[in-house]
Amino acid sequence: MRRLSLLFLLWSATALHAEEIGSVDTVFKFIGPDHKIVVEAFDDPGVEGVTCYLSRARTGGLKGAFGLAEDKSEVSIACRQVGPIAIAKPIRQQEEIFSERISLVFKRLRIVRMVDTKRHALVYLTYSDRVIEGSPQNSVTAVAVAGDTAIPLR
Repeated sequence: MRRLSLLFLLWSATALHAEEIGSVDTVFKFIGPDHKIVVEAFDDPGVEGVTCYLSRARTGGLKGAFGLAEDKSEVSIACRQVGPIAIAKPIRQQEEIFSERISLVFKRLRIVRMVDTKRHALVYLTYSDRVIEGSPQNSVTAVAVAGDTAIPLR
C-alpha cells in the first residue's frame, strides 16, 4: 500500500496540468458550480517558448462539483510562440504531450505535437477519446520555428 501511495505521489508531482487563465459562465445552476467555458494555458514540455491555449466546456452542477460529470468533447486550441524557442533535447516526430481526464473513468483530452520538417513548424492537435468510441471533433494549430532554430528529432 505504501508503494502505491508513493507511485501516486510521484505521478501527480510529474503530471502536467494546464493553468486556468479565466472562464465565463454559460448556464446558471442552483446547486453546484455553473456550466462554463474555461480558457487554460499549457506550456509545451519539450519546446521552451511555446504555450498552447485551450478553451473547453466544463460541466457544473452536482456532478461537476464532485468530479462525476463528463465534459463535452469540443475543444479549441491556439499555440503561440511566447519567448525564444529552444529545444533542449531531441523530440519525436509525433508525440502526445498532454493528457487529462474529462470524465470519471473513460474519456481523456489529449494534445499531440507533430513536427512538419518541410515547413519548419510544430503542429499541435487536440482531441478527446473514449475507451469504447472516440470523437471526431478536433482542433489544430501550428507554430513556425525560425529557420536558424534546429528541430532535433529522435
